[in-house]
Amino acid sequence: MTDSSTNRKVYEGILMQLNEIIAEENLRPGDKLPSERELSDRLSVGRSSVREALRALELLGLIETRRGEGTFLKNYRHNRLIDLLGSYILRDAKTKKDLVEMRKILELDAVRLACTRAGSKHFEEMERILDSAWEKLERGDIPWEEDYLFHRVICRSSRNSVLHRIWTPLVEYSGGIRKDSLAREGRSHIAHQEHVQVMEAIREGNELKAMEYMKVHLDNSML
Repeated sequence: MTDSSTNRKVYEGILMQLNEIIAEENLRPGDKLPSERELSDRLSVGRSSVREALRALELLGLIETRRGEGTFLKNYRHNRLIDLLGSYILRDAKTKKDLVEMRKILELDAVRLACTRAGSKHFEEMERILDSAWEKLERGDIPWEEDYLFHRVICRSSRNSVLHRIWTPLVEYSGGIRKDSLAREGRSHIAHQEHVQVMEAIREGNELKAMEYMKVHLDNSML
């Protein structure tokens, strides 16, 4: 392995672990990050590598350094940190395939559980999301956010908090796959129809039908 590829692996590893620290410690914009020395000790890497990773994140506008105070988190959720991590993860074809496979496992189980656990508030939210998506489609826009929100409601309606917590970063890291899929000609309209079918099957409490509709939807969505 060359020095440049080794350095890239170290850099990617630091980014991944920094994201885990942010999540584990429930850090929010404005919160202070651990010092360079502490990060170096916790991540078992040299301070120069930590400094390089932090400098990159600062250039991206994800963190800010205040002289004499330390390094602070800026508004990162659903923006470039997730995109940056995702771009590294999805460079590997096997990892991309594994992410798609894992998402299918989680969502098929989520839709099965939703058939017996979804409540009126979940269906109201699904309907609002689908209405908003349809309005965008009629304007010629692609409902990126509504697609994400619809699947999130299904995972939440499974009433399994662990499933939902695993699903969230998985889908955020693989956001590029989802966007490429929806950008295909005619795909957004078909996806909307599939969402309606999934919702109605859940409302009926028909587990087999809901899982089949979701499987078809995910198979059609994955590139």
